[in-house]
Amino acid sequence: MNIGGIGTTNYLTARYSTKNEEKKVSENQFLDTVSKKEVENAIDYEEKLLENIAPNAPEEVKTAWKEASKEVGVNGMGMKKNGMLSHISQMLVQQLINAHNGNPNPQDILGDSVESAWQAAKKALYALENPLAPINQRKLEVQEQIKKEKEFYQAFITKLEQFL
Repeated sequence: MNIGGIGTTNYLTARYSTKNEEKKVSENQFLDTVSKKEVENAIDYEEKLLENIAPNAPEEVKTAWKEASKEVGVNGMGMKKNGMLSHISQMLVQQLINAHNGNPNPQDILGDSVESAWQAAKKALYALENPLAPINQRKLEVQEQIKKEKEFYQAFITKLEQFL
């Protein structure tokens, strides 16, 4: 397109390209900020979770939990990274049993030693490997979450065994 002998096509194309590049840079900055915030929130969430379920646990237990969670991509409470419940986990069941039995601190499921955390994880893994109802009767999404939960307990147990 020429207006008065001046080639405007190149100008418009260049202007459009610049705007698109600015938009992409802006989108990338936004995504970087969101990603950093998600990481910060995940770290805060995991810390808060451990304060709840392991207030008296030694640092080795908390470290093993975090490493297993990072390795597998889920934690043993059936929580997604955004804090939502993906399914009812065995550790959550244990909290409910503790509350029903009148334990003074039913949330504390990992105890105050590496051995007590190891026993809790073994108990949860056993319950998953020996379910009261067949797992294939559950939704496919829940079946997948249960598989990930098993992987978490196996990784957590392996990490705890280094300290026993």
